Amino acid sequence: MMMLTAQALEKSFTLHLQGGAKLDVLHNAAITVRAGECVALAGPSGTGKSTLLRALYGNYLVDSGEILIRHEGEMINLTNADAQTIIEIRSKTLGYVSQFLRAIPRISAKNIVAAGADTARAQQMLTRLGIGANLQNLAPATFSGGEQQRVNLARAFVRHWPILLLDEPTASLDAANRDIVIALINEAKSKGSAIIGIFHDSFVRDAVADQVLDLSKEHA
Repeated sequence: MMMLTAQALEKSFTLHLQGGAKLDVLHNAAITVRAGECVALAGPSGTGKSTLLRALYGNYLVDSGEILIRHEGEMINLTNADAQTIIEIRSKTLGYVSQFLRAIPRISAKNIVAAGADTARAQQMLTRLGIGANLQNLAPATFSGGEQQRVNLARAFVRHWPILLLDEPTASLDAANRDIVIALINEAKSKGSAIIGIFHDSFVRDAVADQVLDLSKEHA
């Protein structure tokens, strides 16, 4: 089942501090991902991987093209959806893991993760990702970068997302935790999640990706 498809995406940025220069980032970009499939975005820096991921989440408004997302059985065009619809899609259908943890400073790691599931499952997921009971009741503002990323990952994988976007999910992790994330991604796929990710680690990409979309070809 097709979960997300985007066609003819164009996105440029105007550099106001550089005389209004125009930077074309996405040109006729297209992607399709089905349930249980992982598509990896590839290409050198500057080819639009992060821009495409943020456009698919609705953080960036594209200049033209369409992004269709299956939400509660209906394909919805994210490019012209109203704000309330986008919020609803993000709460039920479309998950996103950035490279950085954004959370209320005084909220504990356990409560951050439990916002998407019950407390017991939140604790289990944190423990699986190496955040032990001694850290779970602490706010993650003082955690290391790798620990914060694992809280971020726990928050996403503690629940089932029909569509999940991953921006360098293993960038700050050691080999052992990297392998745990690979297992979590493959488990999510087996449950039907459609996943789109940026994986600069070729080992991770080879372990999880069913397709690789090379955006550098759009700039050729």
